[in-house]
Amino acid sequence: MVSTTAALAQAPASVVRGLPDFTDLVEQVGPSVVNIRTLEKVRPSSAGAGGQDEEMQDLFRRFFGVPMPNAPRQGPRQNRPEQEAQPRGVGSGFILSADGYIMTNAHVVEGADEVMVTLTDKREFKARIVGADKRTDVAVVKIQATGLPAVKVGDVSRLRVGEWVMAIGSPFGLENTVTAGIVSAKQRDTGDYLPFIQTDVAINPGNSGGPLINMRGEVVGINSQIYSRSGGFMGISFAIPMDEAMRVSEQLRSSGRVSRGRIGVQIAPVTKEVAESIGLGKAQGVLVRGVEEGSPAEKAGIEAGDIITRFDGKAIEKPADLPRAVGNTKPGSQVMLTVFRRGTTQDLKVTVAEIEPEKVATAAPEKKAPPAKIAHLGLSLSDLSETQKKEARVRSGVRVDAAVEAAARAGIREGDLILAVANTEVSSVQAFESLMSRIDKARPVSVLIRRGDGAQYVLIRPAP
Repeated sequence: MVSTTAALAQAPASVVRGLPDFTDLVEQVGPSVVNIRTLEKVRPSSAGAGGQDEEMQDLFRRFFGVPMPNAPRQGPRQNRPEQEAQPRGVGSGFILSADGYIMTNAHVVEGADEVMVTLTDKREFKARIVGADKRTDVAVVKIQATGLPAVKVGDVSRLRVGEWVMAIGSPFGLENTVTAGIVSAKQRDTGDYLPFIQTDVAINPGNSGGPLINMRGEVVGINSQIYSRSGGFMGISFAIPMDEAMRVSEQLRSSGRVSRGRIGVQIAPVTKEVAESIGLGKAQGVLVRGVEEGSPAEKAGIEAGDIITRFDGKAIEKPADLPRAVGNTKPGSQVMLTVFRRGTTQDLKVTVAEIEPEKVATAAPEKKAPPAKIAHLGLSLSDLSETQKKEARVRSGVRVDAAVEAAARAGIREGDLILAVANTEVSSVQAFESLMSRIDKARPVSVLIRRGDGAQYVLIRPAP
């Protein structure tokens, strides 16, 4: 008979033996993970600006005794190229097929003039962007190579909350960094078209586009977003489910774009009080607040005030369910839709149309102040026009035209809007510069940014 003391002495060993070992998974999946660098072409500064740059470089050399970081090499003006490729950002990706198709996030390659892919064996390739879908943040790029180690795609439906998962990526440009944790939640509603996988796996800027891997060595998601107030990992990360990503990637590979369905309704949630008052029983479905004129919904007989409870045989429980179900339906398909109307249910047949692609504004450009560079923060900023403010639904702010070094490390990227610095609202580039002139350039600065429909605080730490 084993004594209590002996049993307790053996307990720690059994606990240690029960912990997961990721070493085999890293060896198995690691070669399939790639580092992605993006470059953008910028025109060299004019003669006047170039003279100013040279003065700054000379000042830097005199005070510090070393060349100014990222200073352009000087040479005969006639030999300088009209456009020079400069680093824009870093991210991660993973190999989908042996013939060179690679999956990553759309925001990793957005706006890039060149995409460079580095394999774990240090081979580097210039990649072609096959297609990118902003709505799901999925992109596919292609390199000219064969015999590559492709990942195994897992079944997301088998993924369980509490299950161990692992991520491999390039946080802050550090190649093939491995982190691990558990699945915190599934079907997390943070986007219009995707129910995300929430984990506590450490994900930081640069991890974007890397794989989320289960204990069978299968990819179950693409690491895409973090919840952060500082720009760093805070215990909550989100991954795009691999089944959704594969549907998108197949369309990108076949046509270079993703087509989605639409029926033309404005919707709202059904509250418990409304459900009880109209005899629906429980809060389910979505309330139709309006029907677009000439839309598939109007042609099908859907009316404002209807409650849509099923679409193509699938139950609609909450507002997010309908756009996802409709969006995943092939345009031109005829599907049955069930509505609750004035105490009775009706089945209506609707022909799904294709959602219109995002339009680019063609209005005459508004006059704005010239862009400004905040060198010690790695930011290039420009003022927002009144049109841009209206579209973004903000009353003030400045646009990030480029983010490198300190700003890039903080997770800021091109297209972000900076709304406030050090808890002070920013109304223009001039106001930003004025504010920064009163802040110690060696200390971290808190910045409130707006990206898409979300806002978050990040902390920019200038290089020592």
